[in-house]
Amino acid sequence: MVRQDTGYLPRENPCAQCGKPIARPDWVEHSEGRTSFLWNCRACNYRFEAIAIYEEAELITPLAA
Repeated sequence: MVRQDTGYLPRENPCAQCGKPIARPDWVEHSEGRTSFLWNCRACNYRFEAIAIYEEAELITPLAA
């Protein structure tokens, strides 16, 4: 599972249609409790979205200074 605070960017994700590895997502969008990744396979031209949803315990609440 991808944690929101690590800055981790998934790589070599297999295409959901043909299985070929995709180097990196074309788009990453963060929102409260989730991160969305847009993947585009150059081998078969298939596009799909993957969403990582975080449990509340994993969300980072900034500390007051």
